[in-house]
Amino acid sequence: MAIERTLSIIKPDATRRNLTGQINARFEEQGLSIVAQKRIRLTLEQAQAFYDVHKERAFFEDLCNFMITGPVVAQVLVGEDAITKNRDIMGATNPANADEGTIRKDFAESIEANSVHGSDAPETAAKEISFFFSELEIVG
Repeated sequence: MAIERTLSIIKPDATRRNLTGQINARFEEQGLSIVAQKRIRLTLEQAQAFYDVHKERAFFEDLCNFMITGPVVAQVLVGEDAITKNRDIMGATNPANADEGTIRKDFAESIEANSVHGSDAPETAAKEISFFFSELEIVG
């Protein structure tokens, strides 16, 4: 297996409830390292640009509007098979379908307010990481 980078976003529903530390502990306990991190408040334009891949979907506007309701924590995770590992730790997008012990099962409020985002492929990870971070900001 290869060492990979992936983007993780802790969404507004989780930052509002002060879950950042608990979520980060889950990543670290599973062997992922946090090598870049920033707490930011997205503008509507930034949320729309980030989720542009979904612009034709019915949930696009609701998702973008949700993502600007509070701060998010954008971070780069690194580790062996990091993309798949992060997605396993997060759980299914719909928390009702997520496995016990996953972030979304334990913390999500709804399918939209599902506490975390994670890249789904190496190409997506590279694009999403560069949306939030320069190489100078990544320390591993």
